[in-house]
Amino acid sequence: MAAPLSSASPALGAAQGRPARRRAADPLLPLAGLLLAALLWALATALMARNTPIAAQFSPQRAFPALAGLLVDPYLWEHVGLSLQRVAVGLACALAIGVPAGILTGISAHFAQASGPLFQFLRMISPLSWMPIAVMALGVGDAPVYFLLAFAAVWPILLNTAAGVAQLDRNWLLLARSLSATRGETILRVVLPGITAHILTGVRLAIGIIWIILVPAEMLGVSAGLGYFILDARDRLAYPDLMAAILLIGFLGYLLDHAARWLHRRWLHRA
Repeated sequence: MAAPLSSASPALGAAQGRPARRRAADPLLPLAGLLLAALLWALATALMARNTPIAAQFSPQRAFPALAGLLVDPYLWEHVGLSLQRVAVGLACALAIGVPAGILTGISAHFAQASGPLFQFLRMISPLSWMPIAVMALGVGDAPVYFLLAFAAVWPILLNTAAGVAQLDRNWLLLARSLSATRGETILRVVLPGITAHILTGVRLAIGIIWIILVPAEMLGVSAGLGYFILDARDRLAYPDLMAAILLIGFLGYLLDHAARWLHRRWLHRA
């Protein structure tokens, strides 16, 4: 006959009396996953090369040496610097628009009702569909790229800001009003500090979207940037360089996301 639960083994009772410990992360697991992906990549290109010989140019055996050569080439870093500059400008424009609009949406029910359908309508339009209009309206150069990046990034910032305002403790606002704080003082001293974590969440999402939109946007009449570099490598038939640029784009995007996550965690610990 099975023993009752109360008379179970001491180890079980101890386990029930304290929360389970989180297992320590194994640093070898991410490395194993990357190694497996590289092996599958090599296998796929080898199989494709049987029928399409040019596929061998995209193999890791060609891409990694090309990447090593590009990393010591100042020409590549000029493209990287311009791309990161465009990301920064697009994100700054999105913050300048999205945070005030999100605060106004969260504070004013009338504004939220009036703008909600319009915002949802615009949010569902692919930023890349604006490319021809952006070129016609803003000309060739950085301006249409900035517009596309800002348009793509503004929505997660706006929506997360509005969600943060909606979740604020209303007692804080009542306290500010009782102390005769002006609307500007309430926003600067109460609302913004209370929603910073939500804004940072929106920024992290926005960075991911911007980084995806950046490459096709830089194929739009500009003469530098990672997107332009990919087109140039294709036109030069430098396919190993093309794959190396793709790897670099993925690595830089990972670093940007890691930095955004670190900033978010740091703010939460500070709060």
